[in-house]
Amino acid sequence: QARLVESGGGLVQPGGSLRLSCAASGFTLDSHTIAWFRQAPGKEREGVACIISAGSRTYYTNSVNGRFTISRDNAKNTMYLQMDSLKPEDTAVYYCAADPYDKVDRTYGHAWALKTQPYDKWGQGTQVTVSS
Repeated sequence: QARLVESGGGLVQPGGSLRLSCAASGFTLDSHTIAWFRQAPGKEREGVACIISAGSRTYYTNSVNGRFTISRDNAKNTMYLQMDSLKPEDTAVYYCAADPYDKVDRTYGHAWALKTQPYDKWGQGTQVTVSS
């Protein structure tokens, strides 16, 4: 059964760093678009970062650009989100997502890469809290 499992969330002080991991099983991440989303209480789920298909093209939402880095390790079938210079407004539940049917490339287009619609596989979420 295909699934994604996140780890690495927790409590961190403002200015600190965390690295989230998302391990895939039952399918491979290497040739598909992958992404990280987050959802704060009372807010809609927001796209944070993505890597398009098998290439190196990445997109970030403006509020994290320059502070967060998305990556993947094909040998480990795992994706990561390195988060630096964390701010209280980064507090949210973070979800990893994968597009195993290549909907970003084949159906929606890259303008949808940070929206939830193209993604069929989701992790269970991990809490990130930034507070002093």
